[in-house]
Amino acid sequence: MYGVTVRDHMMVAHSFEGERFGPAQRLHGATFVVDATFRGPELDPDGILLDMGLAAEQLHELVGDLSYRNLDEVEGLGRNTSTEVLARHVADQLAELIRSGALGTDPGRVTSLVVTLHESHVAWASYERIL
Repeated sequence: MYGVTVRDHMMVAHSFEGERFGPAQRLHGATFVVDATFRGPELDPDGILLDMGLAAEQLHELVGDLSYRNLDEVEGLGRNTSTEVLARHVADQLAELIRSGALGTDPGRVTSLVVTLHESHVAWASYERIL
């Protein structure tokens, strides 16, 4: 299985509902390093899985749409925008781009996708989906 990973970052604000979140119930900021790994079993005739430059551009655009925003106000994210929820949101958007051919490859060539959001050097969460 081949894998291509691109990386970006986003800075957001959000809060959580529920006593289990303690002080994070208040509005606070978070910075995430975002890795998107595209996987597939075969390369195209040019020897690539997908256009790495296009993948980096698309990821940058996706996280740019979330950056410097209060995620509590972003429609469709739900109330508790945990790291896991955000990873799935980015993965779902990237999956749509793959299906549309926007990453410069045959949509069937990339068979799975993993999005990992790093909260720090010691904590991160991922969402993996089969395409």
